Amino acid sequence: MSLQSHIALYRHAIAATTASALLLAPALASAAPARTGRWAADSDPAARYLLEQERRWAEDSCTPSSVVKDYIAKDFIGTSPSGLLYRRSAMLTPGTAAPGGEKERDCKLLAAKVRFYGPDLAMVYGYESAVLVKPDGSETTRVLIWTDTAVRRKGKWQVIAVQDMVAPPGWKPADWRVPE
Repeated sequence: MSLQSHIALYRHAIAATTASALLLAPALASAAPARTGRWAADSDPAARYLLEQERRWAEDSCTPSSVVKDYIAKDFIGTSPSGLLYRRSAMLTPGTAAPGGEKERDCKLLAAKVRFYGPDLAMVYGYESAVLVKPDGSETTRVLIWTDTAVRRKGKWQVIAVQDMVAPPGWKPADWRVPE
């Protein structure tokens, strides 16, 4: 191979390497290290706010409040215990009964924990109960176990998504603990 061929090959290799670096630079620059979550301290003001809003939301079926308008994002989508997706607008409809036409009473938040993933993203894990009064007057206690996703937008915390499930038969609060 002549000296001219070596120089041409070298220039081609340099050009290809430079082009690759230029193409990859934006992707590498935007790749942030993975964030590990941290459990909120009891004194954390953001966590205290989130927990208060969750308490208000848990009680909302029994004692309507402005929590849905204040705390639930307009682009919210939740997954109900039956697996159906629903929007914020469904929660704003007055007189909406629980599935099956039951009325609810004694609605309360039983426990909740906040885990932050950076300054503007939080997962809230919790469970709540309500007594469901069926149209025939019979009553049953339902416990919902849930995970809510909250983001801070323009300084305001809002829930953007939830996943709810009914506690299975035999479930006890002692079963609800953070795995090590």
